[in-house]
Amino acid sequence: MKKRPTVRLQPRHDARLRHGHPWAYSNEIMMDAEAKAIPPGTPVTLTTAGGEKLGAGWFNPHTLIAARVLTADTDAVIDRAFYAGRIAAALRLRERLYPEPYYRLVHAEADGLPSVVIDRMGDVLVVQLNAAGPQLAEQDIVGALVELLNPTAIVLKNDSPARNLEGLTLETRLVHGALSGPVELRENGARFQIDPLEGQKTGWFYDQRDSRAFVARFAEGRTVLDAYCYGGGFGIAAAMAGATSVTLLDRSAAALDAAGRSAALNGVGERCAVRQQEVFEALAEMAAAKDTFDVVIVDPPAFAKSRKDIPTAVKGYRKLVRQAAALVPPGGILFAASCSHNVGVPEFSDAVARGLADAGRAGRVLRTAGASPDHPVHPMLPESAYLKSLTLALD
Repeated sequence: MKKRPTVRLQPRHDARLRHGHPWAYSNEIMMDAEAKAIPPGTPVTLTTAGGEKLGAGWFNPHTLIAARVLTADTDAVIDRAFYAGRIAAALRLRERLYPEPYYRLVHAEADGLPSVVIDRMGDVLVVQLNAAGPQLAEQDIVGALVELLNPTAIVLKNDSPARNLEGLTLETRLVHGALSGPVELRENGARFQIDPLEGQKTGWFYDQRDSRAFVARFAEGRTVLDAYCYGGGFGIAAAMAGATSVTLLDRSAAALDAAGRSAALNGVGERCAVRQQEVFEALAEMAAAKDTFDVVIVDPPAFAKSRKDIPTAVKGYRKLVRQAAALVPPGGILFAASCSHNVGVPEFSDAVARGLADAGRAGRVLRTAGASPDHPVHPMLPESAYLKSLTLALD
């Protein structure tokens, strides 16, 4: 085995790694000429300033998060077999969670593969490699997936802005097998068609699976608005649960086309209407027309891409909740979510409460939720619990 380069931490900067944190920042590392010369993504051995070995991980001397720990075992060989072991462990857990092969298979640090995301849609896998380390290991990661699962296709959906910070280009590539059209997945008894090459992120948002099932409980015999519907996950689940009518609202024509196809696929197309419009504008028009919906879902894309966006994002969530609440009659349900990891639970909850107050509405929180369990959280990275949502019954 080729000897890994050694990267030393600054004196008295090893406590976090000793306690299991998966990152070391650039200001914690002795960035001497030797460290700076290490090619981005190279596996290294991490040591204390005195030379005590702490672990092994991917290293990038040009980024704020300079080291991403893969293992505390400094004798471990970081190769295809290593990645296969991590993926196999993640697979065993998902197979205990779900009876069908439709889930997030690998969720980055929490599954021991930092910056690696893998979604499984039956025989199709969509992979995101969001840092230099996994990018350099692409062939081994893809090879491990082929050996373990023998998929018909693997798509690399490397379009995350996080790659820009790592000096990587954005790209979408089919790296294994072939795709002959939309990919079908199943969730909570419903069928959906998605395009992993052209859709947002990996093409589907499994993180809201449990919330979609929960909100659908309130849909029987009711009218539903699914705003920022994307592929129609919430709205179609509601229609299948017995909603009398569902409005699927999104500004993306491609998303609405997919949602419409999925509604028809599930036999609920006649009860699902699509509306292409910017959501804030549409909600204002609906309020002016005195439209109401018994269940309103607002699940927007991230409003805060960075910490500097937080004040604007919080105002956005407050306004969104105010507008959405105006459409919910007394006794109705409002579901509001945020996937902005920069906006914490307290800030989001406060924005929701203030939005309700702005609308002159009262109610109660029925459920506070995060992502479904195929999106686990690393114990030392609570900030990676990006998704938060509130389901409220309004008076």
